[in-house]
Amino acid sequence: MTALPDPAPIPRMRAVHRAMADLRRGTPVILDGPAGPAVLLAAETASAAGLREFASCAAAVPVLLLSGMRAAALTGWPVSDGVVALKTGAVLSPSVLLGVADPTADQMLADPLQPASVPAESDAAMALMKLARVLPAALYAPAHSHAAPGLLTVGSAEVLDYAATGAASLTRVAEAAVPLQAAPNTRVIAYRAPDAGIEHLAIVVGDLSGPAPLIRLHSECFTGDLLGSLRCDCGPQLQMAIARIAAEGSGAVLYLSQEGRGIGLANKLRAYALQDGGLDTLDANRALGWYADERDFNIAATMLRDLGLTRVRLMTNNPAKVTALQACGIAVVAVEPVRIAPNGINDAYLATKARRFGHGLD
Repeated sequence: MTALPDPAPIPRMRAVHRAMADLRRGTPVILDGPAGPAVLLAAETASAAGLREFASCAAAVPVLLLSGMRAAALTGWPVSDGVVALKTGAVLSPSVLLGVADPTADQMLADPLQPASVPAESDAAMALMKLARVLPAALYAPAHSHAAPGLLTVGSAEVLDYAATGAASLTRVAEAAVPLQAAPNTRVIAYRAPDAGIEHLAIVVGDLSGPAPLIRLHSECFTGDLLGSLRCDCGPQLQMAIARIAAEGSGAVLYLSQEGRGIGLANKLRAYALQDGGLDTLDANRALGWYADERDFNIAATMLRDLGLTRVRLMTNNPAKVTALQACGIAVVAVEPVRIAPNGINDAYLATKARRFGHGLD
């Protein structure tokens, strides 16, 4: 019988989850923190109606918040890991905001961008954009105390704690035998946080009672895993991992819902468009305002502990996965590579992973 989730995290996560949905549909939200309430609107999804609602709540001239990477790509300023605030021009429109947020939108900006003071709640504001999987750019202003009663209010502390709370509170919600062509003795376990958000899967082959089972952390890749895209090596890596685990008799693939190194499918497609224009995969993510890798491997650690595992042999070419798992309390006693030969299309992609991400592909 599946255990019921601990109800304690649910109220804290629920407001964040709803705020993410509101931002995706172009509705402002109120972000409440130690500096007082502020009104926030995602630049990517802003509409004329959303801008009017934002203006009715704003108690001061708004600023544009961008990640330091996007600001550098947009202005030529030095790259910063923090949040950058920009002064807003005389006219704000959905097209102007989209031009600030999206380098693939082909929108021209009439006025040069000037720096502004970074507000106190900027980190929480940017974290909320990323959680919503919209481009990390937002319109921000202190809010009237009598801001529109129909807008959702979310606490900055809940936003900043959301990822850790969600990872720690993952719960088994379903389990079934799913015989695979390469591994007939397979069961799939679905995990979900109490906010009823996205699911992560454990693809378990055989019995995991050995001293250090063979494990692969595989972030979902719709284009590679399902469509057979030749731009990456994800699909072949997934199939190779399952076959190797089956040959050994036991182990697991954790199939993590972290598309595009954690930026989401739509943003991954934007990154592909930028790569077609000459950027590599790392610089394309940065031009969109994301870090090179936005994944959270606390999720994997929680799943491994639920499976009774604290010591694993990890199938990976990525040293950052080893470091991340060990930081979460999982001992990686051996590392086994999952190397796929270039196919003539993904050669530059694989070279970038080796040169700039430190993947062991030689």
